Amino acid sequence: MLEPAEFLPLLDRCGLIVPVGSWVLGEACRQARRWQERFPDRPLVTSINLSPRQLAQADLADTVLSAIADSQVDADRICLELTQGEMMHGVESAWSELRRIKAAGVRLALDDFGVGYASLDYLRRFRLDSLKIDPTFIGGVADHDEDAAIVEHLVQLAHALGLAPVAEAVATLEQAAALRAIGCDFAQGYALARPQTPPQMSRLLEAGRVELGHIVGGAA
Repeated sequence: MLEPAEFLPLLDRCGLIVPVGSWVLGEACRQARRWQERFPDRPLVTSINLSPRQLAQADLADTVLSAIADSQVDADRICLELTQGEMMHGVESAWSELRRIKAAGVRLALDDFGVGYASLDYLRRFRLDSLKIDPTFIGGVADHDEDAAIVEHLVQLAHALGLAPVAEAVATLEQAAALRAIGCDFAQGYALARPQTPPQMSRLLEAGRVELGHIVGGAA
């Protein structure tokens, strides 16, 4: 089992990140369809990270919509995660593709929210569905009043804009409890669940150990 940081830079350098990314997209959509059929009453959403090279592709919308059509998954069961770094390059051309994807019902999330001067500008310019709060603030949410205050304001901002806040890199149960108290809707991190294979995640869902719509453990 390899961590993403161990192989994604290599894929990027050798030019394979786009074809591998397309394969991942197709596999994720097919797995999302399996979960949709297996758990029809649960609003499971599968999140998929897009690389900067994928976002720059002129046929991004065709690739995404073809994967959804081939798998027959409901479009609103898929969420594409974008980082601020990706959005800083070719914003207008990227949004022309993202607009088509969003119009089909696919969800969009902004990753690493809270760092970088452009954060608020992205909220104004893009119709997002969720904000993922940067781990920089999550690490001290249970121990430092300043971090807790920042996270609480980010959660309130997300709610005011009709977006779902997601806390990243939750490492301890104390952090999870602090996030509950703040009113954060979703979280991901090792304190909640380690990265899981699809069969492992299915067993967790069957056992009822993943609380949907509340604090949830996530593995992409």
